[in-house]
Amino acid sequence: MPVPNPLFKTAKPVIAMIHVGALPGTPASRLTLAEIEAQAVREAKMYRAAGVHGIMLENMHDTPYLRGQVGPEIVASMALIARAVKVTSDLPCGIQILAGANVEALAVAHAAGLDFIRAEGFAFAHVADEGIIESSAAELLRYRRRIGADQVQVWADVKKKHSAHAITADVGIGETAHAVEFMRGDLVIVTGAMTGDAPQKRDVLEVKGHTQLPVYLGSGVTATNLKQFFAAADGFIIGSEFKAGGHWTGAVDPKRVAAFMAVHGRQTKSSK
Repeated sequence: MPVPNPLFKTAKPVIAMIHVGALPGTPASRLTLAEIEAQAVREAKMYRAAGVHGIMLENMHDTPYLRGQVGPEIVASMALIARAVKVTSDLPCGIQILAGANVEALAVAHAAGLDFIRAEGFAFAHVADEGIIESSAAELLRYRRRIGADQVQVWADVKKKHSAHAITADVGIGETAHAVEFMRGDLVIVTGAMTGDAPQKRDVLEVKGHTQLPVYLGSGVTATNLKQFFAAADGFIIGSEFKAGGHWTGAVDPKRVAAFMAVHGRQTKSSK
């Protein structure tokens, strides 16, 4: 059995997504950094009031994404916003910087006092919208040790969404998850094919059968389908379900968050 994540008091935590506004220098950038930060802080307050167990930030509005690295303006902006969200929420917080900017995410997490990063391309390569994303585990964990950030967990996607996996078609998702554990990752994330798509139940079970790491679901979990995944998964990263209209571009809808957390609470009680 996986060891429960020490960051959380509950065995099956809900981590809510904050999709920060388009950052300076990106094509869709319209707001000032102060306005983007204020929006993220408002969402953090709503999430905390609704009883979520953690928060993750992501620069999802920065399309099209750079591959494998971002500029200092993104790192600086995300650090400021992340620190404000961490202080406001007083919850376990993490960050993902797209696309595959895992070293930069780790630097931000360490500087802002965050608890984890979400890393794509940790073990094995895949082809994303931006091109080939190669394994980052060796560089990333050496960098973590070098800057004294060992307390920052690395949550690794396997066969991640919005990607083609033909180049690793002979490597199953379970074997990929085992590689994350072998490469000293801290947690495995399973997703559907794209944002808002639920994972395949068979993928979740295969991953669970190949690793002792906690297995979190990273897309498509809703108040309606939570029951079917609850027993198999160790945690849930929720974005689209918490937004107006169930789409990641919408504003956080407190009613949708409350409805999901109510279902989560009932499932938690019934599983004891």
